[in-house]
Amino acid sequence: MVQRLANVERNTLETQIKVEVNLDGTGQSSFDTGVPFLEHMLDQIARHGLFDINIVAKGDLHIDAHHTVEDTGITLGQAFAKAVGDKKGLFRYGHAYVPLDEALSRVVIDFSGRPGLDMNVKFTRASIGQFDVELFYEFFQGFVNHAQVTLHIDNLKGRNAHHQAETIFKAFGRAMRMALTVDERMADKIPSTKGSLVG
Repeated sequence: MVQRLANVERNTLETQIKVEVNLDGTGQSSFDTGVPFLEHMLDQIARHGLFDINIVAKGDLHIDAHHTVEDTGITLGQAFAKAVGDKKGLFRYGHAYVPLDEALSRVVIDFSGRPGLDMNVKFTRASIGQFDVELFYEFFQGFVNHAQVTLHIDNLKGRNAHHQAETIFKAFGRAMRMALTVDERMADKIPSTKGSLVG
């Protein structure tokens, strides 16, 4: 089996980010971003997706976390796109419902080659600790644009904002795991009637 690995480094005047991913890992991860709640959410992706993910990010946190969070999403998306390669044999589509106490979220993803994000989440408060929940949209938009995926995120229920966020990221990891599983019956075929999943 071909190893599905990627190392991506992205440097701008605002952030310097390094991402390593193994799509066929065991859920091991390490994060050094300076944004603790983001790291907690990234850990959910790794554990529930069974991806090995290592991220080191240095950003302009003296201003706020916006650039670090958005650019982490961008670089992670680039890494997944690189690791996926030509997408031969993929299930391509993935979905998951994840509950946590009163909260319930649904995530559906398509490694379509076409970026698109539809995110319907009404967080019950504007921040979780020091983390601005508006930044979750920026993270996922960055990921979608650079992983070239169609992503639907719906928080169906929830009173606790931490629970809402956690169900979203757990469901995201599990939906990605399903979509990126290799279907033996597809062998080396591209999972598209067009014969291509590029743009």
